[in-house]
Amino acid sequence: MSDSLAGLAALRRGIQEARATGRTLVAVRAWEPPEGEALYLRQPEPSWARLWADDARQRLERAFDLAAGGPPADLRIVRRVVRGSAGPVLCSIAASPDDLLVIGMARPRGPFARLHRRPVHRFVPARAECEVLVVAGPRLLPREARILRRSDLVAPPDRATAGR
Repeated sequence: MSDSLAGLAALRRGIQEARATGRTLVAVRAWEPPEGEALYLRQPEPSWARLWADDARQRLERAFDLAAGGPPADLRIVRRVVRGSAGPVLCSIAASPDDLLVIGMARPRGPFARLHRRPVHRFVPARAECEVLVVAGPRLLPREARILRRSDLVAPPDRATAGR
């Protein structure tokens, strides 16, 4: 789960599916050191790893705030923050044939974005042991995505109403 527009669309759909089927919603945020595992292992620094894990937890909570105004009270939710590449992490957690894995598919813009991404939406359906639902992110004009990502325009509901 990410706080990208495609990730938020997937979270909304996951919430709908969990409500409709009575399943537990397992929200997973996979993370890796920014420089990659290979470089991190050459000079490991546990305090940095804790910082990145905390950042992943905060992003997981922020995604619920942005997608649904907070975690839905009517669902059982399990939050998992796992160190590793998103594709393998998701496939290992949703390993039962009864699971439903909902992932977002971003639409990268420009040749640089297409060359430097790891398409989870291709990796997971090819390797998952369960049913996979791929949710496309919204189609936006180039400047619309930048505006929507600005944190000062999108505040969690509790901050938006505080001061009134």
